[in-house]
Amino acid sequence: MTVNKQYRFDHKVIYDLIPTGNSVLDLGCGNGELLSKLIRQKGVKGLGIEKEFDLVAETIARGVPVIHSDLDEGLAGLPDRFFDYVILEKTLQAVKRPLFVLGEMMRVGTAGIVSFPNFGHRQVVLSLLSTGKMPVTPNLPYQWHDTPNIHLFTAKDFLDWAGANNVRIEKGFSWTGSEIVPFKEEESALAEEILFVVSREG
Repeated sequence: MTVNKQYRFDHKVIYDLIPTGNSVLDLGCGNGELLSKLIRQKGVKGLGIEKEFDLVAETIARGVPVIHSDLDEGLAGLPDRFFDYVILEKTLQAVKRPLFVLGEMMRVGTAGIVSFPNFGHRQVVLSLLSTGKMPVTPNLPYQWHDTPNIHLFTAKDFLDWAGANNVRIEKGFSWTGSEIVPFKEEESALAEEILFVVSREG
């Protein structure tokens, strides 16, 4: 499936994945754009969590319920398996405690949706090898000193985490820069971004 580059790859996939009327928690919801669309168009019962106060204000202006909180401090106020889906959209690489945040996601949700830039993408790897400097690409437009991405990982790193923590990969999608295609581990170097739907085994 080919999509226009102006669209967020993960927004489109997540919108299509989540059934009408489900409950959704969006971790690091940004300005609430995706959650607002899910609430308005699919009748989702949604809640966002966002650290940046200006983005919280934008989310509230959209009429989306949101909690101003830091994901690295956990989700202690939320009960186990309270939500049908928990979204962690291009946020995991920017938190200080990624494994803790993943654990909290799996605790409060029946299923998780995780998207992230793939630092094993061939353009990133080739740029590092050829220049000896941290890569700057259209998908990763930051210099080393101003990037919000503090934990760099690849698709294979994420799969290793899933295997070690009894997490099942239900579905996977890759964004190649022009297409959304099913994720294949042997073709992961072609993916600029990756999205996985995950659940607990057993």
